[in-house]
Amino acid sequence: MIFVIIKGISIFAAKFTTELSWRGQKVPSFYTKNRMKSKVVTLVNEAIEENSALFLIDLKFSENNGILVVVDGDSGVPLSECIRISRHVEHNLDRDEEDFSLEVTTPNVTDPLVDPRQYNKNMNRTLTVRTENEKFEGKLIEVSENKILLQWKAREPKPIGKGKVTVVKEKRIPLNEIKQAKVKLIF
Repeated sequence: MIFVIIKGISIFAAKFTTELSWRGQKVPSFYTKNRMKSKVVTLVNEAIEENSALFLIDLKFSENNGILVVVDGDSGVPLSECIRISRHVEHNLDRDEEDFSLEVTTPNVTDPLVDPRQYNKNMNRTLTVRTENEKFEGKLIEVSENKILLQWKAREPKPIGKGKVTVVKEKRIPLNEIKQAKVKLIF
């Protein structure tokens, strides 16, 4: 590292000269991390493309070289698929070049739905859906290309007389208006 002071102003410059080691030239760490990230993205996509029922939910990189891959499937994800993806990524990365930890998992049951394919998987389950101004809770009845249909029962006053009557309500919600959708756990 180089520190230069010119007329009271401190300037910091990193030393980007290459050094030689027994394996060849060393490069700045930000270069190898970015290269590793792009390679991991490619490897994860390759592994997921082998099974068309799987889709990527999230891919995160932590500061300490942790890699978190969250994968879901149209009918769930068996453990064998998580192992296959993990091995595909791990066997194609060089631990001597960059040490890392790898975790391949499925979404937590309390995580929000983020991919439209997750709605199909949760058909006939109760969802809690938040839009910009409203909140709905109902059974997921229908999923189309760009909207969902929720259905629920509500108690409303009778049109004539005293008392209440149970009515079935429905709401079509465009996917682009959904801020958060979660599966409601019923015990």
